[in-house]
Amino acid sequence: MNSDPTLPAERTQLILQELRQQGRVVAAELARRYGISEDSIRRDLRELAAQGLCQRVYGGAVLPAPKAAPLRERMTQDRTGKDELTARVCTLLQPGQVLLIDAGSTNLAIAQQLPGALGLTVITNAPQIATAAAWQDGTTVQLIGGRLAAGGGAVGAEALAQVQHLRADVFLPGPCAVDVDTGVWAMDAEEATLKRAMVACSSRIIVAATTEKLGARGNWQIAGLDDIDDLVLTTSAPPALAARFRAAGIAVHPTPP
Repeated sequence: MNSDPTLPAERTQLILQELRQQGRVVAAELARRYGISEDSIRRDLRELAAQGLCQRVYGGAVLPAPKAAPLRERMTQDRTGKDELTARVCTLLQPGQVLLIDAGSTNLAIAQQLPGALGLTVITNAPQIATAAAWQDGTTVQLIGGRLAAGGGAVGAEALAQVQHLRADVFLPGPCAVDVDTGVWAMDAEEATLKRAMVACSSRIIVAATTEKLGARGNWQIAGLDDIDDLVLTTSAPPALAARFRAAGIAVHPTPP
């Protein structure tokens, strides 16, 4: 069973291209398309995984979650994409809302541009985000305390207890990965516990994701697809991936608005 006219190296590149556009590949579907065995496809996927280009999952593969650089570095990465996300997220906010903002470089960019005229109340576990939001006239800021994690946000029992007594109109998570089948993921267990509590206390979940986080999975799930109300993407996001999120019932907002 080997009618595939492409060389193995060419085939793995085609599989990688599809993975980046769709966010997931299924071994059985690839085997039928190329007219080869599923074992051959699994060897291709193992090769891609060994290079760190995919993450093996049952029946196929997804993109690997991007490795998190220190927050200092992430603040300067993909400024164009973050500016696009910031502009769109700000249009989704309503006057007087209580906005719960998780740690993260994209969320920091959003906090720096929050419209003061909206009279928002910002609650955050990230000191840098609290400071940025406080610079916006008309914005009230409440800081969640706890142990400061490497990602720039407070975590631990104290932070969790505070979140469990909150109610927010909107939550902006700091996602490590956003998978088209399973939702939003984190890479750290303690951070994931706090993020799940933030999801639970919020009425609307707006996920702003740079392109490298799409179609990937982390180690700890923080929200399923059903939990996400709005997904804000940059103009560089693959259209096929955006369409799959939209088909799942999520309001997808390409940028700029």
